Amino acid sequence: MNVGFLGIQYSFGLQQTAINPIFLYLGAPEDMLPILNIAGPVTGLIVQPIIGAMSDKTWSNRWGRRKPYFLIGALLGSLCLFIFPHSPVLWFAVGLLWILDVGNNMAMEPYRAFVGDKLPEKQLSLGYQMQSLFVGAGILLANGSIVLFQYLFGGESVEEAGKIPQWIYYSFYIGAFLSLTTILWSVFKTPEIPPSDEELEEIKEINSLPFGQRIMKPFKEIADAIKDMPKFMWKIGAVYLFQWYALFIYWQFTTPLFKLTMDYTTSEAASQAAKMSFTYNTVTMFVALALVPLTLKFGGKKIYAVSLLGTAAALFIIPYISDPNLVLVPMILFGVGWAAMMGIPYTMVSKVVPQERRGVYMGILNMMIVIPMFIQTLSFGPIYKYLLGDNAVNAMLFAGVFFAIAAFLAMRLNVPKTQVTE
Repeated sequence: MNVGFLGIQYSFGLQQTAINPIFLYLGAPEDMLPILNIAGPVTGLIVQPIIGAMSDKTWSNRWGRRKPYFLIGALLGSLCLFIFPHSPVLWFAVGLLWILDVGNNMAMEPYRAFVGDKLPEKQLSLGYQMQSLFVGAGILLANGSIVLFQYLFGGESVEEAGKIPQWIYYSFYIGAFLSLTTILWSVFKTPEIPPSDEELEEIKEINSLPFGQRIMKPFKEIADAIKDMPKFMWKIGAVYLFQWYALFIYWQFTTPLFKLTMDYTTSEAASQAAKMSFTYNTVTMFVALALVPLTLKFGGKKIYAVSLLGTAAALFIIPYISDPNLVLVPMILFGVGWAAMMGIPYTMVSKVVPQERRGVYMGILNMMIVIPMFIQTLSFGPIYKYLLGDNAVNAMLFAGVFFAIAAFLAMRLNVPKTQVTE
C-alpha cells in the first residue's frame, strides 16, 4: 500500500534538491530563495486539510475513499514534472512550482490517512515507518539520478546565465513517470475498507445538500476538528514550528553553503547537495524499520527527541567541513532524524484522533508543517540578509539551533493512555 509514496517522494526529493538550483540558474538572488518557495507552505496549508476533510466524506464503490484524490494529484504532479526543466524564465518556474505543489499535496494527505485507515493500532508504527522507508527510497532515487546525470552528461561545461543545464532534465522525466505509475500500483493493488452504514448515510446526506453547502462543508469540518483537537496535537505543533522552519532553511541553503565553503559552481554545489540528500535518505531507508522496536521499548517521544538532537548536531558540523566526502558523515545523524520525523509523529497522532476524522486531522497535522514553512519563507530572507550577513554558514547554524529547540519540546509529547474512540 505504500508503493505510491515512492513516486510522491521522488517529486519532493526534486523539490528539495533541484528546484532551488534551477531558480539560481534562472537568475534568482540567494536571499530571494525563501520567498520563491512559498508555494509549498501556502498550497499545503490550503489543499491538504480541505482534501482531508473531503476524503473523510467520500466513497465510491469503484475508486474508494482516498484514492480519487491522490490519483488526481499524481496526474497533476506528473505533468508539471515533465514541463519543469523546460522553464524559460524564473517567473514561469515559480508559477509551475505552485501547480506542482498543489498536485503533490493533493496526493500526500489522503495517502497518510489511507495507511491509517487500513491498519489496526498495533500495526500503525510499522505502517508509518514503512512509509518513512519509502520516503527515503523516493528521495534517494531522485537525488541519485541528479548525481548520476550530472556525472554522465554535466561534464565541466561552463554554466550559461539564464539557462537550465540539459543534464537535469532526465531526473524530472523519471519523476513524471514514477509519480503516476507508483500511485496507479497502489490504486489497483490495495482495496480500501468500505465505510460503515452510519458513515454511508452521512455521506449520502452531504451529497444531497445544495451545492453551496457542500462546498462549505469541508471548511466546517476543519473548524470543528480544530475546536475539538486533542492537546497532544497542540504540543506537536510547537515541535513542528521549529523543526520544519529549520528543515526549510537546510533545503534552501545547502547549495549556497557549498558554493561558499567549497568554492563550487552552482552545478557542482547542486550535485554535492544531491549527494548529501542521497546519503541521509539511504540511512533513512535502513533505519526506518529499526526505529519500530526502539520506539516500543523506549517510547516514541524519547527516540524522536534524540533523533532531532542528532539532526541539530549534524547541522552544527556541516559548515566546518570542506572535504566533499567527509561532509557526508554527519548525514548519518540527519538520516536517523529524517526517519523519525517521517514516521513517529504520524503514529502518535493516529493513536489520539478518532478514526472517522483521521483524514481531516492528518490535514491539520500538515497545516502544522506548512505554517512554519510559510513563516520561514516570509521571515528568513530578511533574517539571512540583515542579521546573518548573507552568509550560508550562519543560516545552517541558525537551523541547528532550531532543531535543538524542537528536540527539547519533543520531550513533552506524552501520548494519552486513554485514546479517543468517538
